[in-house]
Amino acid sequence: MPTLLVENHDGLLHKMPLGHPEQIARLEAVFAALSAPAFDALARVEAPEATEDDLLLCHPPGHIATIRASIPQSGLAAIDADTSVSPGSWNAALKGVGGCLHAVDQVLSDAARNAFVATRPPGHHAEGTRPMGFCLFGNIAIAAKHALKRHGLSRVAVVDFDVHHGNGTQNLLWDEARVLFISTHQMPLYPGTGAPGECGAAGTILNLPLNPGTGEAEMRQVYASRVLPGLESFGPELVLISAGFDAHRADPLASLAWETEDFVWITRQLCALANRHCRGRVVSALEGGYDLSALAASVAAHVMVLMEQTG
Repeated sequence: MPTLLVENHDGLLHKMPLGHPEQIARLEAVFAALSAPAFDALARVEAPEATEDDLLLCHPPGHIATIRASIPQSGLAAIDADTSVSPGSWNAALKGVGGCLHAVDQVLSDAARNAFVATRPPGHHAEGTRPMGFCLFGNIAIAAKHALKRHGLSRVAVVDFDVHHGNGTQNLLWDEARVLFISTHQMPLYPGTGAPGECGAAGTILNLPLNPGTGEAEMRQVYASRVLPGLESFGPELVLISAGFDAHRADPLASLAWETEDFVWITRQLCALANRHCRGRVVSALEGGYDLSALAASVAAHVMVLMEQTG
């Protein structure tokens, strides 16, 4: 079974203000990196659009209607201080969700061993009724609910290694005992959530904040002593990854000190765990990462590890 690459080309039509870090060039850099001959073995597909029923897995009708109504006919419209939309944003957001759901479908049907969803806008800051932090809908949280409701799974793990806490994913899964959400993130940093005491209604949220400047040694110790044992105890039937690459030392929006090789190490650890528990079933979706060179190199390294699992 191959590694599936789900590409959201409508993400190239989602415009943000000039100079905004969450820019079209991010997705262009990812597409360029994954067009190298080393990635010829990927099974590539364009992301389908999500339906309203898909969005309703996590978001109420009012939120969906508000986002739809905010899309301008031309130019840009600001949703909050950080998040804007353009005429192409609605389809881009629908394909972000739809791409994650399609990846889950393909991996759970054994059509693919694992998958990476190259998309924007990202999703892990979008709460139930609040778009924020560049995000409109909760891509990964919706994918988790999809796996539970439509595929009948009983244990789904979500691991978020973006440098910013996935407050939206946490909000959307707070009451969901069948999903283990684990987040490593810099603290203090936007959005200000993700303290260890935020455990979820069923105790299935594990927040592991990291101090500014945290590098390889401390990060790997946290994963070895907390993240991986937590996953082992939970025994997931599917591993979902919110793959933000802004913990890289080159990233301009934060101050962790990870290298590209650290994302390789994390990905190998998560794939090894998935191999033990759920036949290697991993679906990863792009979140942050704002230095274009570091983002491209880190995504390429991450996807290469996913491809290693198919050999």
